[in-house]
Amino acid sequence: MARQAKQGIYYGWLIVATVAFVSFLGQGGRSGFGLFVDIWSEELGGGRALVSLAAAIGMLANGLSLPVIGRIYDRVGARWVILLSILTLGVGSLLMSAVNSIVLLIVVYGFLMSISYGGSAGPIMSALISKWFKRRRGAAVSIQAAGLAAGGLIIVPFAAYMIELVGWRATWIVLGALLLLLALPLGWLIIRNDPKDMGLLPDGDVLPVNGQAGAGLVAQAPLETERWQDSYRSSPFWQITSAYLVCGFTTGILHVHFVPFVLDQGFSRGAAATAFGVMSAMSFMGVLAIGTISDRYGRKNLLSGVYLIRGFAYVVFLFAPDPYGVWIGGVLAGASWLASVPLTTSLTADVFGLKWLGTLTGVQMVAHQVGSAISIYLGGLLYDRFGVYDLSFALSASLLVVASVVAFSIKEKQYSVRYCPIPPAPLRSTS
Repeated sequence: MARQAKQGIYYGWLIVATVAFVSFLGQGGRSGFGLFVDIWSEELGGGRALVSLAAAIGMLANGLSLPVIGRIYDRVGARWVILLSILTLGVGSLLMSAVNSIVLLIVVYGFLMSISYGGSAGPIMSALISKWFKRRRGAAVSIQAAGLAAGGLIIVPFAAYMIELVGWRATWIVLGALLLLLALPLGWLIIRNDPKDMGLLPDGDVLPVNGQAGAGLVAQAPLETERWQDSYRSSPFWQITSAYLVCGFTTGILHVHFVPFVLDQGFSRGAAATAFGVMSAMSFMGVLAIGTISDRYGRKNLLSGVYLIRGFAYVVFLFAPDPYGVWIGGVLAGASWLASVPLTTSLTADVFGLKWLGTLTGVQMVAHQVGSAISIYLGGLLYDRFGVYDLSFALSASLLVVASVVAFSIKEKQYSVRYCPIPPAPLRSTS
C-alpha cells in the first residue's frame, strides 16, 4: 500500500486553490444575474418572465452540454477543457456589455456563457480534484465549492456597487477582464490533469516500492464498471440524480429570483446584494464544514439533512415576518446551498469510481440544470401572474422533503468504496 507523505506541500492543494479562484471569479458573474433582472426587464422589455427565460435557457444549455464536456474531460483531461472555458467565459462577459435585446441576452448569456460555465466550474472541477485526492476528497472538493460561494459573497456586492458607479454594461466589462487577466494565466500555470503525470499519488502519498507487499492494491466498490452506461442500471445512480434534480430546482430559483424577492420586501439594491452576500457567506462556511465532516462520517445522511434544512429555509421565506424572514431564511438557505455539491460528487466517486466520473457527474448535472431551468422560468411566470413568489417557494419546500427522503434511502455502506476492504496481497514464495 502507498505510504502517507510527511513533508512538503502536495501539488494537489495548488490545484484546489487555483480552481477555487477560477470558480470565485466565474461564479461571481453568474450569481449576480439577479442584480440585473429588474434592470433588463425595463430596458430590454418583456418583464421578468422573458428575462427569466434567458436564465432558464442558460441553465438548460449548461446542463445539456455537460455530458459532452464530461466525455471530453474523460478522454483528454481537465486542463484544456478548463482553459478554453475560462477564455470563452471571459469573452462572453465582455460581449454582455453590448446586449440590447432579449434575443442577444439569450445568445450571449443563455448559450455562450452558460456552456462555458460547464467547463470552468462545477462537475469538471470536482472530477479533477477527485483524481488528486481520495482520503480527503470531500474536504478538497468543498474548498473548490467554497470558491463558488465566495464569488457570491464578494463579487455580487462588488457588481452591485459597480452598477451604481459606472452602470451595468461597464460592470460586465470589468468582470470579463478579471477572468481573462487573472484566472486564465493562473490556470495555464498551475492546472495539471493527473497526479500520475507528476509521479505522484492521490493525497500526496509516496509511490509504493516495487515488490512491496500490497503495493498498488486498492479497494473497489461493487458498482465500479468499465462501461459508464452500466451505472444507469443501479438504484444509487438514480437516487443521487433525482435528488440532484430537486437541488437544481431549489437553488436555481434563488440564483435568479432571490434578489428580486428581497427588493419586493422593500430593501434597496445595495441591501439586497448584502442579503445575497450573507447567504453566500453561510454557503462558504457550510460547504467547507460539510466536506471535512463527510470524510469522517459519510455522505448520504448529511446530504439528506442539507435538503431538509433548505426546505425549512423556504418555509421561513413564506411565513416569517419581514425583515426577519429574509435574513433567517437567507442564513438557512445559504448554509445548505452549495453543501450538496461536494456531497453529491464525492458520493458518486465513492460508489462508481473515477474512470467515468466526468461523464456521470455531467449526466447528473443535466438533471440539476433542467430543474434549475424549470424553476427559474416558472418563478418568473408565476410572479408576473400573481405578483408574489409564494407558489414557487411552497413547491420548492415540498420537493426538498422528498429529496431528503430519497437521499436518506441510499445504501451507502453497501455500495461506497469507503466501506469496502482492500483486497489481500497475493502470497509470495519464500523459496
